[in-house]
Formats: sequence, structure tokens, C-alpha cells
Amino acid sequence: QVHLVESGGGLVQAGGSLSLSCAASGTIFIINAMGWYRHAPGNQRDLVAQTRVGGRPNYADSVKGRFTISRDNAKNTVYLQMNSLKPEDTAIYYCNADVINRYSDFPTSYEYWGQGTQVTVSS
Repeated sequence: QVHLVESGGGLVQAGGSLSLSCAASGTIFIINAMGWYRHAPGNQRDLVAQTRVGGRPNYADSVKGRFTISRDNAKNTVYLQMNSLKPEDTAIYYCNADVINRYSDFPTSYEYWGQGTQVTVSS
């Protein structure tokens, strides 16, 4: 089992900045990918940003140039720096991780979610 603990978020005025962090703990052999999704009222849960082992980060078009995802592999932690925030960024932000729990000749990965953290941007 893997637990994802998020921190950060809160209330900020438009144009401001916030940072989120998410630390993974538990039975972890390899974390293939870590990222952030968000869920705004009336919308589906959408990918915001993701970083994969050996790959380049990918971002939703709506946040490119404003958000930056980074990862500390030694701490199993992913960060999301959010700048130039807009009211439409208001949502619950969820951390996501794709994890291989144990070594195996045929490894299987599992997806885990954090509990979510609220980000509210006022106009």
C-alpha cells in the first residue's frame, strides 16, 4: 500500500502564486510517474501536470508557462509551483502516483491518489 500526503494550497488572489507538495510513503520499489490532477465543480478530473521516469514533464495546455512540476526522487515527493494563478484554476488538486510496489520479473504498477487539497483563486 502507498499513501500520498499532500500539502499546500489555500486561497490566493488572481496573479498570485501557490505551491503544492505530495510525499509518497509505503511499499515502493519504483514510482513510474507522479503528477497532479484537478477537479473543479461541474468538470471532470483533469490532468494538470505529470512527470515520468526518464521522460519530460507534460502539462495541460491551460497551465503551460505558469505551472512547474518537479520531483525529488530521494524523497518520493513531487511539487507543483503555480504562478500567475487565475480564478479558473480554482479546484481540488489531487496528487497521483503510478507505483511498482515490489521487484518482479513481470512488474505490475498500481495507481494511487492523495486526499486532495483545495486551491481557490479569487478575482
